[in-house]
Amino acid sequence: MLLAVPVGATEQHGPHLPLTTDTDIAVALSGRLPAAIVAPPLCFGSSGEHAGFAGTLSIGRPVTQRVLIELGRSACESYAHVLFVSTHGGNAAPVARAVEYLRFEGRDVRAWSPRFGGDAHAGRTETSLMLALDPARVRLDLAEPGCTDDLAALLPRLRREGVRAVSPNGILGDPTGASAAEGHELLDRAAAELREFVASWLGAEITA
Repeated sequence: MLLAVPVGATEQHGPHLPLTTDTDIAVALSGRLPAAIVAPPLCFGSSGEHAGFAGTLSIGRPVTQRVLIELGRSACESYAHVLFVSTHGGNAAPVARAVEYLRFEGRDVRAWSPRFGGDAHAGRTETSLMLALDPARVRLDLAEPGCTDDLAALLPRLRREGVRAVSPNGILGDPTGASAAEGHELLDRAAAELREFVASWLGAEITA
């Protein structure tokens, strides 16, 4: 039996999106695996790059890694296969290290993250996703462009100084033009990719 664990974050997403954006997306995608049991989400992760913005709650990389290791150990006592569905970029390193450690211990654990493309944080992509998932919690009247520079070029400064140094409103992108229709398309495509990942891992019957 497969257990899907949504791995999100609690952090600022500009003035117009909820703090739970990453967690909400992880829960929604996990729920698209019909044969999987979906665990309650891990709502806190490594969000230090968003420090200085109200509402951000980060437990840092080492603690995130340790929580996932202990959670994976416990989950594998009841489930043959465990999948971390991670939707926050800041969690990438601790998730990868936790999975590596758990697999070294002989546990069948994997991680998967969506590749939506588009802008990086609280821009058109995530705004469209949230308009599809929970439009009542999106404040389009407060949506405004943030830093639209190329993310690869921004990364060194982001890692040194955090998001606030490059984007005072906390947005990396431009939410202009976001729509629920686009969000549904993004979710459908990501869910199909997730099911393909699980099918290649465990066999097609797991996604039926």
